[in-house]
Amino acid sequence: MNILLTIAGAIMTLTAGIHIFAGGPEYHDVFQTVLPTPHLAAMSAVLWHAITVNLIVFAGAYFWLARHPSRPLLITLAAMQIGWIALFLFYGMTMLGSLWPMPQWVIFGVTVLLTLYGARQPDTRHAT
Repeated sequence: MNILLTIAGAIMTLTAGIHIFAGGPEYHDVFQTVLPTPHLAAMSAVLWHAITVNLIVFAGAYFWLARHPSRPLLITLAAMQIGWIALFLFYGMTMLGSLWPMPQWVIFGVTVLLTLYGARQPDTRHAT
């Protein structure tokens, strides 16, 4: 088992939990009350819950990857998370003028580093 990828799975599980239990009241519930049309509120709900699904799938994929090495899956996970990093950095800087109002990029950055470093670890499933 690859411990670094297991840690990445645990980080994504924690991130999903924070998103679900702390982010909902802070963001999702507010969006539902301030958006001017039911269509925008519905689209916001879909996007919010799509993020939830994405975080849960990330966690499950990392736990699976920790026991079943797969270079294509590893590259896909890293690429998706690099995309998340880019979005948080771009919109933090261009719309908020700072990287720190939305520090989620740090979580994804740590996970990508664990992913890439974990990919370098030997597969010890059959070691004696």
